[in-house]
Amino acid sequence: PAGILVFLADTLLVLSFQTPLKKTNALIAQMGITFVNAYVPSALCCPSRASILTGKYPHNHHVVNNTLEGNCSSKLWQKIQEPYTFPALLKAMCGYQTFFAGKYLNEYGAEDAGGVGHVPPGWSFWYALEKNSKYYNYTLSVNGKARRHGENYSVDYLTDVLANMSLDFLEYKSNFEPFFMMIATPAPHSPWTPPPQYTKSFQNVSAPRNSNFNIHGKNKHWLIRQAKTPMSNLSIQFLDDAYRKRWQTLLSVDDLVEKLVKKLEVNGELDNTYIFYTSDNGFHTGQFSLPIDKRQLYEFDIKVPLLVRGPGIKPNQTNKMLVANIDLGPTILDIAGYDLNKTQMDGMSLLPLLRGDKNVTWRSDFLVEYQGEGYNGSDPTCPGLGPGVTHCFPDCVCEDSYNNTYACVRTLSASWDLQYCEFDDREVFVEVYNLTADPHQINNIAKTIDQEILEKMNYRLMMLQSCSGATCRTPGVFDPG
Repeated sequence: PAGILVFLADTLLVLSFQTPLKKTNALIAQMGITFVNAYVPSALCCPSRASILTGKYPHNHHVVNNTLEGNCSSKLWQKIQEPYTFPALLKAMCGYQTFFAGKYLNEYGAEDAGGVGHVPPGWSFWYALEKNSKYYNYTLSVNGKARRHGENYSVDYLTDVLANMSLDFLEYKSNFEPFFMMIATPAPHSPWTPPPQYTKSFQNVSAPRNSNFNIHGKNKHWLIRQAKTPMSNLSIQFLDDAYRKRWQTLLSVDDLVEKLVKKLEVNGELDNTYIFYTSDNGFHTGQFSLPIDKRQLYEFDIKVPLLVRGPGIKPNQTNKMLVANIDLGPTILDIAGYDLNKTQMDGMSLLPLLRGDKNVTWRSDFLVEYQGEGYNGSDPTCPGLGPGVTHCFPDCVCEDSYNNTYACVRTLSASWDLQYCEFDDREVFVEVYNLTADPHQINNIAKTIDQEILEKMNYRLMMLQSCSGATCRTPGVFDPG
């Protein structure tokens, strides 16, 4: 059986491949396949990571946000979902030795959920970060024992620590069992702490000024409309600075990828190893005047990079099929030879696409769903916005609210490139985009689109919101034939 290695970045935009990740691009993308339409069903770390691990949509794994109450690494998650994740099946049913290093779930290690002593089933070697992304001054669970790290670059910078642990695993692992590794770097998530050698890089880089940058999000959900346009100079400076630092942190990730690929090559294992590179969600920097965050339904938040190289994958390919992070689990189990009919996963194996099979029937749509976070009280800095908002910037631009709860059908077929979204709020607000004509999603065409198409998409949305397993893979409205 083949070895399998997954690199999971944190809030990484598709754009980042062109510049900071030059080696990753050369060693994975150019040696394999780039999926140009790869998405996540929920643009937030914990729900998205749960989807990767379980192969399920959020409505089936029930992780709705980054809090324990939202089921992020909760006791309930540990009991009901963790035993059935793809790593648990790989280890128990396929005889893989498994290795995890980096950020697991945002509330992992919380006292109310067993602390760092909890090692999820399925992992032979476990080096997980307590809670959310950091680069220094963090605690790792080393197979269930807490290990503190400080702020000395050479021994504590997390990206490099993950690289060293991963290299050690490749050096000392058993050669009698196939291996699976998942390396989840915190980069380029905040606090965006670059290593000392890269603090001078990209001095002239600023966030991309696309046509939806710093414009008013008219005809959009009220949360988008409340953003101040134009943004304050302070906000623009802040988001440009963040963009630059994010790129600087990625240079260390690029080094990590290179070290591991070289190590596999030296060990003579590279040709029999599948290597995946992806991210848990996208990120926005100034689009529709939202300074920085994710959690929105637009392409910049839900679209992620997905690069794969490995046995039988021809180099320098791009694939336009609609793929999602719920497909990673089924794909990896398929590579390991596990019968996917025995799982409850919602996703599909990408293996036929990786091998270049000609007659593959593929999906033409998938579900995006998010449950907004917000506090009962109003934000003291922004009393005018009323209760229920959160993640507010100094000029009262809030990035989330409890009624920022929505579900969308994202359709991509030979003749259609559409997104249909409904909000779960008092006005049941609807947003529809034709991405062929409007790739930056500036014009909401909900009021002008053909009523029959709206009804079809609404019906499809209801079906997908209640789907489970095989029913999540039924043909969509715009499937040919």
